[in-house]
This record gives sequence, C-alpha cells and structure tokens, in this order.
Amino acid sequence: MMAAVAWRSLLPVIIISVFMVYEEWVSFPSCKLLPSTTYSPDKHVENIDDSLEDLKVMMVANLLLLGSEAGFVNLYFRDYYMSKFFKKSFQSLNPDMLLVLGDVSAKGSELSRTKWLSVLHQFDNMLGPFLDLPLHVILGDRDVGECSGLCANSVNWIARNFPGLDSSGCGAFEISNISFVSLNAVALLCGNNKLRFDVEKVIERESVGLQMEIEGMDEANNGFGMFSEMSNDFGWRVNAMKSGPGPVLLLHFPLYRSGKTHIGEGSTFKSIIDPSGKVPASAQREGFSGTGPYDLSQTVPPNATEYIFHALKPRIIFSAHTQEFSDHTHPDGTREVTIPAMTWKVRDDPGFIVATFQRNKSAVSVTYCSVARESRILIAYTSALVLFLFFIIVSNTLEPKGLS
Repeated sequence: MMAAVAWRSLLPVIIISVFMVYEEWVSFPSCKLLPSTTYSPDKHVENIDDSLEDLKVMMVANLLLLGSEAGFVNLYFRDYYMSKFFKKSFQSLNPDMLLVLGDVSAKGSELSRTKWLSVLHQFDNMLGPFLDLPLHVILGDRDVGECSGLCANSVNWIARNFPGLDSSGCGAFEISNISFVSLNAVALLCGNNKLRFDVEKVIERESVGLQMEIEGMDEANNGFGMFSEMSNDFGWRVNAMKSGPGPVLLLHFPLYRSGKTHIGEGSTFKSIIDPSGKVPASAQREGFSGTGPYDLSQTVPPNATEYIFHALKPRIIFSAHTQEFSDHTHPDGTREVTIPAMTWKVRDDPGFIVATFQRNKSAVSVTYCSVARESRILIAYTSALVLFLFFIIVSNTLEPKGLS
C-alpha cells in the first residue's frame, strides 16, 4: 500500500519531467544539406589564406510579429516557442551572422510609431543571443505597405531602426570578404515613386563599384604570380568571384520567374509561385491568407529583374515573401533560394536556411532547417493534460477512505 501511494505521488513529477525533456528536444532544428543546383566548386584551389574561415549565415523571414497587439496564444505560446527555436538554433548551428528577409511585422504598414516600437522590442526579445552577432534586416511589404501608400518618411523611420539600411531601405556591406547588397523590393514595384528612383540609384552605384572591382581583379589575375604574397586575403576573393562576379543579393520579393518553380523540403516537392496566383494551403491559417499588401505569388517585375541581373550580376540570390521554401535556377545559371516563413501564424512547419560561403570553393552550400510543427506541440500538451487528469481521477478513486 505504501509503495502504491509513493508511486502515485511520483507520477505527476514523471509526467512533467518527460514533457520538459520532450520540449527541450523538439526545440532544436532539424537540418538537411541541399544539393547544389548551379555550378561545381573548383577542384584545385591555390593561394588561399588558411586563416580565413567559412562564413555561416542563418536566414529567416516572415516573423509576422504583432507587438502590443499580440494575443495570449501568440505571446505566450507561439512567440515563446519561436524564441526557444532561435536560442537552440544559435546553440546547435553556431552561425556567424543573421539575416531577416522582411515582414518582421504582421501589419507594420498600419501601425503607429509607438506600436512599431513594441514590435521592435518583441523582435529583440525573440532574437536573444543573435543580438551579439552581425545582423541585417530588409523591409517587406507588410512592414512598409504597398505602392499607393508608400511614404518615404515612414520607410526612412522604419529603416533607421534596423542596422545597415539607408533612407530608402537598401543596404550594402561586406563580411569575411563576401559582399552583400539588399534592395527595397517593394519600391521596385512602384512607378514614378521617389523611393523607386532611390533604389535604382543604389543599383547603379553598386554596378559601378562591381565593374571597377572586376577590372581590378582582371589586372590582379594577370600579374597574380608576382604579388600574390602581398595580399593573401585578395586571393580568396579572386577565387570566390569565379562563380559569379557580383554580390550576394538580398530581396523580400523573389525575382521574376518564367513558368513554375518547384520546391523541395526533404523529399517532398510541390509547386510554388504559380502564375495563377493561388495561395499555398500552408499559408491559409489564422486569417493571414491574402491579408498582406501583395499576393504571395508577387515577384519583382520582369523589367526590374532584367535590370538587376544586368547591373549586379549576383553571385546568388536570397528572397522571401512566398512563405514557402524554394530553390530555383534562373536561365543564366544564377541560383535563387526563397526562405520559408519562420512563424506558426502562417504554416504548421516553419523553417529557415543556413548558407555557408566556403573560403576555398566557389559554391555556396545551402542547408534547409525545419523546426517543430505546431500541431505536434499541441498534441504533446494535450497528451500531458489528459494523462495528468487521468492520474487525478484514478488517485481520487483509489484513495483509501478514512475510518468511521
């Protein structure tokens, strides 16, 4: 009898302990290295500085934070778990940098500055240890709105709150000898708009810089044997540029694609960016389907896409907006990877990617990472609750009655 009573007293502790272990386990991401869809790395690489390390960049998108308007479920369940996912991803992947490809806010274009500050505070709390790393955030359509209401002053104010963005919402930076250019893709959808002209000026400026760099590297290649010892750091850059002379391009909207693109998560392939504009089923949750300024099939217009390819000659492109993952190769061989949504608000299976820029190869390796499904977490909570209630009922049933 005493053993049975002791077992019953320990059962709640066992249930809670098992659930805590399960919660810790599911907080770690599950990652899979994707095959390269473009070029192959050089087999023989020389003149490489061994002190340089690979650059590992974690990329997320579509956080859709609500700030002060977040309800109980979002604040204490969904956002709580997303914060855990960021923390565990940081611990397990050890990235060198974090990129956020737009739509930090669920409806930032409708928010006052005071409410925007609550979104930014929530954003900082969610990122946790990533705040100690280099961080770059680009603007999405939910952050700044559509062309008809696009305000240069508002975009400037939002951009000032994110590191590395100019007044038009664009940015250019270099880290570990890898050049990045981010563009305000929303402005590229607009016609005679000041912000669009500002973005075009950024493209022109980066294009001129690229041409100067290519000319300089051609001269360096011609006489590389004479002065390679003077700049080992330059040696990696020469090698890296063989696969594509331009920078890594960051956009919120994907570039225009002819026909359909196929995406793969694990071994499952399905269609995305359908010309019919059909919204993926995974996005039809919590009323978020179709509530953004632009449809999920929206891309950068064909003329702007052609202009970007001609001017920047990007090495590789990373985009977002569709809320789905895709790995697309453009006709010229340029690879474009679209980042899935990192939130349970629009999909049961959020995810992100990790791009590794290898110092001794031309290729960029891309790893797709998924985090726990919301449905499985809810099943675990429900199971734990049912077991606990069952224990209470059984305990009350078997409780020995006092002597009368």
